[in-house]
Amino acid sequence: MCTEWQSWREGKHSCELGHEAVGVVVDAAQSKRLKNGDRVVVMPHAGCGTCPACLAGEHIHCTDQRDLLAETGSSSGIGCYAEYLLKPDYLLHPVPDDIETDHAAMAVCALGPSFTAMERMQVTPSDTVLVSGCGAVGLGAIINARTIGARVIAVELHPYRTDLARALGAEHVLDPRAPDLIEQVRALTGGYGADAAIETSNNPAAPPVVLELLRARGRLAFVTWSGELPVKRITGKGLEIFGSWHWNHEQFGDRMMQRVRDARPLLDKLTTHRFALADVADAFALQATGRCGKVLLYPAGVPDRMPAMGTAKAEPAL
Repeated sequence: MCTEWQSWREGKHSCELGHEAVGVVVDAAQSKRLKNGDRVVVMPHAGCGTCPACLAGEHIHCTDQRDLLAETGSSSGIGCYAEYLLKPDYLLHPVPDDIETDHAAMAVCALGPSFTAMERMQVTPSDTVLVSGCGAVGLGAIINARTIGARVIAVELHPYRTDLARALGAEHVLDPRAPDLIEQVRALTGGYGADAAIETSNNPAAPPVVLELLRARGRLAFVTWSGELPVKRITGKGLEIFGSWHWNHEQFGDRMMQRVRDARPLLDKLTTHRFALADVADAFALQATGRCGKVLLYPAGVPDRMPAMGTAKAEPAL
């Protein structure tokens, strides 16, 4: 589950919920890439597959998305909150046998956007990375940075997510309301600021603040859609700015699967709750409180093998 709860909160109706999933191929049709029974990570949207963006593996940036319902004559099948899903085979990435299905599910929005951000910012173990916002994407950014070996400073207001950020490896979690936030970050970074930062909070006021938390010639990535930046400060600090919507499974599929392997213990902490599809309203209500990390939704019901702390009825132990 990702941000669909926001539409639920606002009372907006949709029959096509969900844009991230992992599942099993049940009808491979004429595919030469996949066969029935293959486990796959489902990438978002339906890029045309032939434009320059798609040919580079950047399907998320395709400006000529396919209309799968019109092509197939189906009345449904493009939302991931469902038992079955229609998808072009080039937007499905095979899951290796040694990776659990639940862990593979983290390869989409939990890890994907910040994976791209850190690839483009060339984050290394010697870097200090600032993560603005500790929702599911921001928490995934902490996992990506810590798995690389980088030091993490996070900025978050919600107490539950502050605790979870620390459990995932953030060395410091700072209150964004603190009047001396910039001074705090500089004090933690030798007086200079963070080497790289990723803004995930979607707070319109955040971008210019995050910019000031970076050192001169720092790197800043956005996995968000709100706010503005002062060009004068970008130029004055010599910053590199990146927009990171998702990840390129054609170029980085093997590296992402290795990231999932390396991050397994942290992914188990990130996955705080699991719900059956029939209980999706309860899952939305939980997400609206902010008292969760990543939430998984199961069309056939939560598997019995799941530990009690991962069910909807239990608060996770951080």
